Amino acid sequence: MPPIPWFMVLPFAALLIAIAVSPLQCPHFWDKNRNKAVIAFALSLPVLLFFGLRNEFGPLLHSAREYFSFIALLASLYTVSGGIHLVGDLQGRPAVNSLFLLVGAILANFIGTTGASMLLIRPFLFSNLERQRISHLPIFFIFIVSNTGGLLTPLGDPPLFLGYLREVPFFWTLRLWPVWCLVNGLVLAVFYLWDRRAYARETIAARVEDIATAQPLWIRGRRNILLLGGILIAVFLPTPFRETLMILMGALSYFLTSAEIHEKNRFSWHPILEIAILFAGIFVTMVPALKLLETHATRFPIHHPWQFFWLTGVLSSFLDNAPTYLTFLSLAQGSHLAATEMVIGIPAAILAAISCGAVLMGANTYIGNGPNFMVKAIADQVGVKTPSFLGYMVYSVAILFPVFFIVTVVFFV
Repeated sequence: MPPIPWFMVLPFAALLIAIAVSPLQCPHFWDKNRNKAVIAFALSLPVLLFFGLRNEFGPLLHSAREYFSFIALLASLYTVSGGIHLVGDLQGRPAVNSLFLLVGAILANFIGTTGASMLLIRPFLFSNLERQRISHLPIFFIFIVSNTGGLLTPLGDPPLFLGYLREVPFFWTLRLWPVWCLVNGLVLAVFYLWDRRAYARETIAARVEDIATAQPLWIRGRRNILLLGGILIAVFLPTPFRETLMILMGALSYFLTSAEIHEKNRFSWHPILEIAILFAGIFVTMVPALKLLETHATRFPIHHPWQFFWLTGVLSSFLDNAPTYLTFLSLAQGSHLAATEMVIGIPAAILAAISCGAVLMGANTYIGNGPNFMVKAIADQVGVKTPSFLGYMVYSVAILFPVFFIVTVVFFV
């Protein structure tokens, strides 16, 4: 076949720019999934025609299989976690809040950052509504539960599951536990000191009300925990049994969960349909880009782990971190780098850098990872003021960037 021309990357770039810019510039237009579908299809059409005219359907079929597995996992985790409802009101003390975030960081590795965020954000905020100085709570929740917590398993964050579909061993990401401990430990320490100072400035009346209204947490919809176990088992099955079992677990959860629990969780299909539509376009339009990177990767002067960590991370901050992960995975595979320890044709240190950059730096902006904007919307809905797009970035640069520089020095230099 003739080589793929560079201009075939333009639909992929245009779609990523639309995903990054549209929620900020035209939110009412972008809020409708129908409009997203029109844009995704329009940008996918040139790629479909290009490969169709070449009678080269193999790359598109391979991408379609990955998309099916990807959406089956996200949809099943989203549906099952939406059937679990936490009831109660913990005391909004700094130690309790820090423990809550730590539990969320651990849970994110089993039900995904999206599932953990949707399950925990409301009880986290409701437990602190008696306080006045709580605008920092959703920010740190996004940092930890919605992003940095999901580094240890392919279930934790979409980029890692895409790596698993590309034959990265399922348990390989567990080796990133030192990075997980360092990042989450430092961010939790900053949160505890910040929250302790804020709590000390609360009025006595607010503290008394917080103690008086405290109730232990308990779980409704516990049968869904067993269904989450079914999804975990399904991950280890081959296609199509893996996807079939995931879809079955999601369907059972939806039909067995009471309407009251779904209403309490404000469950709707809109968010997962949005992801399905946008990623359908991404998985089509990224095919030429990935092929070009694999072919011309040796021309790029990117060879060191710290370069992959920061380039993957910075792009993941403003684009979706899942396609960014695949982009640099393809770049690394095409660069033919050599090392003592290799994973899927990539030095293990490079793969670790790409994985950490995509997952951790998705926290840098509201658009870096799917749950970020969802948490912001819920916080605004319950009356906890969140900063603007640029205001949030001031927090992320001030708090997260020093942590990422430490990670670079310790692990990737």
